[in-house]
Amino acid sequence: MTRGPKPKSNAIRRNVHPHAQELTPDAQPGRELPRGLGITTSGARRFWKTWATSPQSARWAETDWAELEITTKLVDGLYQGDLKLAGEIRQRVAKWGATTEDRARLRISIEPEHQDQDADQAPAEMTPTDLDEELYRLLNS
Repeated sequence: MTRGPKPKSNAIRRNVHPHAQELTPDAQPGRELPRGLGITTSGARRFWKTWATSPQSARWAETDWAELEITTKLVDGLYQGDLKLAGEIRQRVAKWGATTEDRARLRISIEPEHQDQDADQAPAEMTPTDLDEELYRLLNS
């Protein structure tokens, strides 16, 4: 049983936050992974590619890209076996809006993608990724 009066059928939320951001789901061109970082694991390379092409990166300043470099080094260390880095990585990616909850807290929304009718009919192919294999190997060693 709920408390209070029943909401009106035509209720409209009018308190829009002035700093709210709505991003398009389009992949950004991003940047190439700097060779000078010395990244050795494919999981860290995938981490860089995911964030460099994310909708959030469209509005990043140079300091945000520097933070991504540092975080990618931490992810490389995580995939090399230093599991103590996981908490630090989670805190850093939360500031960029990694999860739905993080984006809600930061007042970031991503427009839903418009799917073509042809795309709905084609079956999606599921293939194993390097990240899954590395994570499985890391957790079972």
